[in-house]
Amino acid sequence: MAPWWHAQVGNPHSPHLSGMLASQAVENARAEVASLIGSNPQELVFTSGATEANNIAIRGTALAALEGGTGRRDIVVSAIEHKSVLSSATSLRTWGFRVIEAPVDKNGIIDIPALERLVGAETLLVSVMAVNNEVGSIQPLGEVIRIARAAGALLHVDAAQGLGKIEMNCADFDLASLSAHKMYGPMGIGALFISSAAQLRPLPVLFGGGQEAGFRPGTVPTPLVVGFGAAAKVSRQQLAADAAHATALSALFLEELRGRQVRFFENVSWQQRVPGSLSLRFPGDDAVSIIGQSGDRISISEGSACTSGQITASHVLRAMGLTHQEATETVRLYFSRYNTETDATDAALALSEIVVR
Repeated sequence: MAPWWHAQVGNPHSPHLSGMLASQAVENARAEVASLIGSNPQELVFTSGATEANNIAIRGTALAALEGGTGRRDIVVSAIEHKSVLSSATSLRTWGFRVIEAPVDKNGIIDIPALERLVGAETLLVSVMAVNNEVGSIQPLGEVIRIARAAGALLHVDAAQGLGKIEMNCADFDLASLSAHKMYGPMGIGALFISSAAQLRPLPVLFGGGQEAGFRPGTVPTPLVVGFGAAAKVSRQQLAADAAHATALSALFLEELRGRQVRFFENVSWQQRVPGSLSLRFPGDDAVSIIGQSGDRISISEGSACTSGQITASHVLRAMGLTHQEATETVRLYFSRYNTETDATDAALALSEIVVR
């Protein structure tokens, strides 16, 4: 990335030499990301991140349906989608769309029989994430694809949290949202996969100079895109090794907690969560207090969100059946490529000292 900030500055949309060099770098990065997800490079549109990609996928598809005269008006989402998916979907109610939430089980896995009942002839779009961003639950996308296809509905997958962590073949989807920083790339860059075979392609929700095939106007940030491509290349090469490493560290961490007589519950079983991800509940201990006391030693977050100055229980945890109290006792951790065994044991020591005290 570094040369593209200073030494090789050029607008990739300009016809001069520096612009053409930047354009080539952007296209090379596009090819790397496409290789990671099994798509054609021309099916990728760079965005500012997965939030923007989710907005284009959902609102843009609804716009296309309205302009194209498509009569379907149901949008089906899982109850634990990222807020950018849920908010994009609910915003469509003013346009006459109906938003239907599919329930999940206690492990945060979408209820397939329920989804099958909810998706039908009126369904325009089904949107189900690959991996939940709060609890790490991996969704059964094969079954979701089957249901959407049987009903003739489009399928959008928020793949941000699964990218670079599990095998991802976006060729099976109509739309997929990606984020670079979830796979060790730079913040501020993502992409939307738009299948060339999709029966309905989204319309743009922003307007400008027509960059990115008209789907996302604005100058493409060459350094960020180059970083995205580099991260995709590394992730493709290290996918299995990263998964094994993260799994081993999270297991070591839990073993250390048990060895220190710390009482906790795993909100998602290890078989159903992405490697390295942990959602843990410490009965009787407030998550915000735990984080406040450990923040200078480890980086963890809570299973609740602060909205308008009020602490509200995570919609993900509540959809999984946890009570408000149980949700406020939950913390989230993730062991990454760059963590070590020492990090895992130190984190367990820090948490055990706080919880036991």
